[in-house]
Amino acid sequence: MAREKIFFLSCVITVAISVSPICGHDDSHRIQHRYLNNQGQNAAAPKKSRLDSFNLDAYIDGCSIEYDNVTKSFHVLLIYPPISKPCEPPAGIARLAGALQLYKVPYRLIDANINAVRYILHKTNPKQGEKLFQELQNPAFYKNPDQYRNSVMKINKKLDHYSRPYNAVLSLKNLRHQQLRPVRKQDLIQAFETPELNPFYDYFKNDLLPQLKAYSDRDIAISLIYLSQALTAFSLIGLIKKEIADCRIIVGGGLMSTWMSHPNWDHPFKNIIDITVSGPGEAALLSLYHKTISKKPFYKPDYSQLFDNNYLAPGRILPYAASAGCYWRKCTFCPEKAEENRFLPVPHDQTLQTLRSFEPAGLVHFLDNAISPALLRRIAQHPLNNAWYGYVRLDRLLLDPDFCVALKKSGCVMLQLGLESGDQKVLDQMQKGIELKNASRILHNLRRAGIAIYCYLLFGTPYESYESAQKTMAFVADHADCIDFVNPAIFNLPIFSKMAQTLTTEPFYSGDLSLYVNFEHPFEWHRGKVRQFLSKEFRKHPGIAPIMQRVPPVFTSGHAPFFVMKP
Repeated sequence: MAREKIFFLSCVITVAISVSPICGHDDSHRIQHRYLNNQGQNAAAPKKSRLDSFNLDAYIDGCSIEYDNVTKSFHVLLIYPPISKPCEPPAGIARLAGALQLYKVPYRLIDANINAVRYILHKTNPKQGEKLFQELQNPAFYKNPDQYRNSVMKINKKLDHYSRPYNAVLSLKNLRHQQLRPVRKQDLIQAFETPELNPFYDYFKNDLLPQLKAYSDRDIAISLIYLSQALTAFSLIGLIKKEIADCRIIVGGGLMSTWMSHPNWDHPFKNIIDITVSGPGEAALLSLYHKTISKKPFYKPDYSQLFDNNYLAPGRILPYAASAGCYWRKCTFCPEKAEENRFLPVPHDQTLQTLRSFEPAGLVHFLDNAISPALLRRIAQHPLNNAWYGYVRLDRLLLDPDFCVALKKSGCVMLQLGLESGDQKVLDQMQKGIELKNASRILHNLRRAGIAIYCYLLFGTPYESYESAQKTMAFVADHADCIDFVNPAIFNLPIFSKMAQTLTTEPFYSGDLSLYVNFEHPFEWHRGKVRQFLSKEFRKHPGIAPIMQRVPPVFTSGHAPFFVMKP
């Protein structure tokens, strides 16, 4: 499995690899989201998972740093820019902060994402903005889905109205400019040159910039994870360069790493960004401050500067990655397999100790591509004393009803399952390692145990036909009493994937930084037909429509647990 997104070895700030589907910020689909966030290490490493065989040299060599205008500095400010779903703190910069803290490098963290949303709502209507914040932070409010939906849509409407004079469309999860595209190099350079044209300019100028000037940190590291952050990140860099002459700009994160890994990468931003980083984040950043890392790559995240931000959630959410890579790593579409990233789990005792040190956490959000069976067993034996959720494979371990009950007692409120398809032939070609008869038993076991299910489906893969999609629809409908939420996504083909080399392709959208390509489907099951099937058949199926209606708008899996948790 692959998943908002973010990977404990690669923090999303100045790193090449993000910590998760990080943070569970995008359910467009884990596969696309994982590729976009480039979770995992880029460096090929010995295919071992034991910590005592960890290759430190390979770990450090895996990071790639491009320097320009490098000066000596020992203070760093880590910024997470808008816009992504602001329901939990960004796990990547927290993880990176843990590494800096261990090596006594002074640092500050600013989550400009949640701060910018709060700023805009306060500016448009202070009382109503505060009211909307309080509603989404009130657990009782989640008992009424209609009220909840109304509040989310009100916020989106306010953001949209605010952004119109900037010729843009802004929401809680995306920024779309009418002329500029985040997949075009020249458009990003234009965003850098004209920061006043960005909807967040007023926040940057009047709120964020004074904070930057008030401190002596001269290294400013920006985490670039999503395409929805790209234009804003470059606008912010442009403003900083104009206002703070002697600062050093460092940019990394999943999106930057993906761009830098392209064969045609030509370093187009060398006159804008002083240092770009691709590779394991902690090692890369610490090397800038002349720190030699130990053979302990597992850093406890530091959320102390982030938890007070009062995110848009009815309780504190603690994002945590208990592993990097994927223990399965066989799926044909999996970037972990393509990049030969090995599975690196945090020692289980350390995971439990770290999570308990944050109590009361409220809700633990595991960011792992898939929580390993070994960790699931440990959690079942030693409950966290906190509610938790995350991705798991449809593992045989879940065929045991008693084990599912034990997971429920350990605090598990929801599991995210990547079923992908209801056609056994498609699953076999995707090398998912899933048998539908077992998947059916697992769904029923989890339902009886009282664990909610967020089911992920992937339509339009090269292995799927219209008849296969119908089988998937039938499987979901047959198990509608077991599935609480469902995410039907359309497959995106990564532009430089091995699979793309075997298919006839064409541009997905214009842009020299495009991440995906269209392809001639072997069964003529093209995106237009898939989209039509989802809108006219799947979503309207009488057994599936109620499930789709339960999916929280915008926040999706980030808020779903709060609708199934008991007070």
